[in-house]
Amino acid sequence: MLTAVCVSGDSMLPVLRPGDWLLVRLGAPVRPGDVVVARRPHGLIVKRAFRHTGDGWWLESDNQSAPGRRDSWDFGAVPEEDVVGRVVLRYWPRPALRFPAPPAS
Repeated sequence: MLTAVCVSGDSMLPVLRPGDWLLVRLGAPVRPGDVVVARRPHGLIVKRAFRHTGDGWWLESDNQSAPGRRDSWDFGAVPEEDVVGRVVLRYWPRPALRFPAPPAS
């Protein structure tokens, strides 16, 4: 099953930006390096799965200097049952088409 999630905050820059919409595969297997969505008391978070520990997944922000960043450095490992799913693609905004510049005349 799939669901959509909107990114908020700068903690996943430069890979993901605020306002990006992601398609998430619910219950998908997670490997280190995957971008995942997890449930926390303050809401859903989008983070990178760093490593699996005995207590769950250690999740980190790509941008550790982002204001208001919250990840496993703040709250520890996230229990496996709180990892909602794995991000499979960013579908909005659509990637910009880039055409080569016309030759100078």
